[in-house]
Amino acid sequence: MKRFAVRIIKNSYKPLQVSEEIASKLEQGQMVIVNTEKGQEVHKLFEVNSEIAAQWDKFNPEPVTLVRIMNDVDKKTYEEVQKDEIKALYKCRELVEKRKLTMNLTQARYTFDKRKITFYYTSAERVDFRELLKDLTQEFRRVRIDLRHIGVRDETSILQGEGVCGNNYCCCRFLKKFANINAKLANEQGIPMTPSKITGACGRLLCCLNYEHSNYIESAKCLPPVGSSVMTPDGVGKVAQLNFLKKKVSVKLEDGKIKEFKRCDIEMIDQEVNIEIDTTANALDYTEDEQVDIKSLEDDKNSSTGNV
Repeated sequence: MKRFAVRIIKNSYKPLQVSEEIASKLEQGQMVIVNTEKGQEVHKLFEVNSEIAAQWDKFNPEPVTLVRIMNDVDKKTYEEVQKDEIKALYKCRELVEKRKLTMNLTQARYTFDKRKITFYYTSAERVDFRELLKDLTQEFRRVRIDLRHIGVRDETSILQGEGVCGNNYCCCRFLKKFANINAKLANEQGIPMTPSKITGACGRLLCCLNYEHSNYIESAKCLPPVGSSVMTPDGVGKVAQLNFLKKKVSVKLEDGKIKEFKRCDIEMIDQEVNIEIDTTANALDYTEDEQVDIKSLEDDKNSSTGNV
């Protein structure tokens, strides 16, 4: 029997609960209406392989039930729902501005049957939206209203887009939870701390800084620390920079020149060498227009609320 899943918001794939007879009529990529905890939603079908199916049998994740495969009428209805979502978003923004609330609305999302609407928003501080909720209740009658506070990383995962690598954002493709990302991760990998190059669309440090960090730490174990005195084939010097991937060391010699050596060609020495090196060369690399507090780019309570 073929097994299918639907991708719920925030990279959560839920098994589709259907009979064998119905499963035989389903195909990869079909748009279907399913029952979720929020109500009826429209999602795309994904056929899963035997390995994933085996994991489902083992861990028994909570499935979603199929209402029906979308027909032409449903598709037209869904188009109207999407248009109404945009109208609802702009209306809510008007009400937020009227109440002078410090919240940035990200998206409005109806269930397919329009019985519930969820407004996603970001805010750096706690928002008292009781009066706003009253306004929304008057505006959207007979509709359940959910105001959901999310983080800036959550916002990017909802809006989607492409990163500097040319791929879709990791948070849109596979990340379910965000690891804590700080400037130390970039510094320990020898990455120049240029804010525009090490931050994502969310304004926080790139999630991918965490992916290879352990490899760099492992490589650093066999390399002398920056600032240590070493003996090279060209004389004594001080380690100025490390090339983790090549496992080579840049050494500043007594004549002021900087040369790159293999690890096996140098030896650490105990004596102090009177050579000055710039240990902050990679620490900060700002342009005149990029005077940014690096701490503001690190994760905080507003990065992700897990409330998507």
